[in-house]
Amino acid sequence: MIQRSASVKIKHLAKKFPAVGLLGPRQSGKTTLAKELFPKKPYISFENQDNVLLARKDPRAFLNTFKTGAIFDEIQRVPDLLSYMQGIIDSQPNKVGLFIITGSMNLLLLDSVTQTLAGRIAFIHLLPFSYAELSTSKFASQSLNKLLLNGGYPRLYDRKIAPADYYPNYLLTYVERDVRQIKNIASLSLFQRFLKICATRVGQEINYSSISNDTGVDQKTVMSWFGILEASFIAFRLAPFYNNLGKRLTQMPKLYFYDTGLCCSLLELETESHVNTHPLRGHLFENLMILELMKQRFNNGQRSNLFYWRDRTGNEIDILIDQSSQIIPVEIKTATTFNTDYLRGIKYWKKLHPKLKNAYLIYTGKSYTIDNTNILNWKEIISIKN
Repeated sequence: MIQRSASVKIKHLAKKFPAVGLLGPRQSGKTTLAKELFPKKPYISFENQDNVLLARKDPRAFLNTFKTGAIFDEIQRVPDLLSYMQGIIDSQPNKVGLFIITGSMNLLLLDSVTQTLAGRIAFIHLLPFSYAELSTSKFASQSLNKLLLNGGYPRLYDRKIAPADYYPNYLLTYVERDVRQIKNIASLSLFQRFLKICATRVGQEINYSSISNDTGVDQKTVMSWFGILEASFIAFRLAPFYNNLGKRLTQMPKLYFYDTGLCCSLLELETESHVNTHPLRGHLFENLMILELMKQRFNNGQRSNLFYWRDRTGNEIDILIDQSSQIIPVEIKTATTFNTDYLRGIKYWKKLHPKLKNAYLIYTGKSYTIDNTNILNWKEIISIKN
């Protein structure tokens, strides 16, 4: 079994908070990890309709069965249960690690929690396997193209399922079940078209009007559907960097997916050679590297601190890591041969921030240092601490 990097933090939080929540996409390994870390706790899955009916019919009686705690899986199916959990937690003020809850919906679950378990629960976002996790296993030697195609979903590795078999069925289940749970969409075929169109925009600034025209729905609906993608951990929007928080919230974000394998499937890529020659390979590689940095933060119980930057004159940086002491620029290139032009954005950033200590270029060639910039092979991205 591949060791999950979030395990240490989850155990730590369970010693400090009455409840711990594991949030992440469906089949990202939340249930397996919860059972592994807390083997003595009763496990209740709300994928089981009988459990849902029992919890809804008499929530107090249902919870009284688990006064010493339990693992509640996919709790977004019975969000009202959270308010009743508060009573049990408050009746045992010194008790920690009572409940471990998992959810495949992000905002849907958090809305319920903010009204009920605020201050009583800590969250970990558990995404599919990172390269850092896979690098300790027999899958460490897979090529970059294969990693982009496979993505990181545990079941694909555990059961040796081909991406061409796994992802279409995953997406079908997602659209048929999870999307309907968040919002009643009249035409699922249009939503599926929207998903594919989003995949063709991976790594690019989001033009809502263009996506609206290509999908055949109004712009307001497109904005709403982006909310669904984020709530269900399918895709996310990377904000541009500005010192002014208001500008960060209003300027155009970039679109990325929480898993490159899923994005490849939406692009109808089925083999490594398809990935290797695809015009979006550079964006997929960029997506993969951003995910590695993001997963490092999430596995430590932290929020993402990643942004992109572009000014009006064309200077740009693929990623800025916003640390408390400095803003670290990271450029991402798919090339194997280093070119000094790759450092143009970083050099400009250094002129603006002369006290900058760290800068990175991630590519597919050999690692070394030049002009006080760390040139790293993509497999060494795990050495960047953000």
